[in-house]
Amino acid sequence: MVVTNKQKYNLKYNKGKDVSNSKQKITRQTGVSKRILDQVFDRGIGAFKNNRSAVRPNVKSAEQWSFGRLYSFVMGGRTQKTADADLWKQHLENVKRKADKKKLKNSS
Repeated sequence: MVVTNKQKYNLKYNKGKDVSNSKQKITRQTGVSKRILDQVFDRGIGAFKNNRSAVRPNVKSAEQWSFGRLYSFVMGGRTQKTADADLWKQHLENVKRKADKKKLKNSS
């Protein structure tokens, strides 16, 4: 049986296997900003509409495709290293910046 990125996500965050999550919940749980998740989602919509031949036949909507891409992004899937690598790099820079600020604040 194939385990989807959504199922991996739900397992990691102790949810039911097929529970749906909003972008807001994913932001809170992963620390990836909503702005970055919105960009991943929008790119997924564009990919669905512009490259239908790459979309699996069981995917029925652009939103379904986009959420799959979103789960792949936050779980370290292929999109994190390819089409959305620039957004992952941006996320890592944001995390580093926040850690540096916290370190400065704690050292004062």
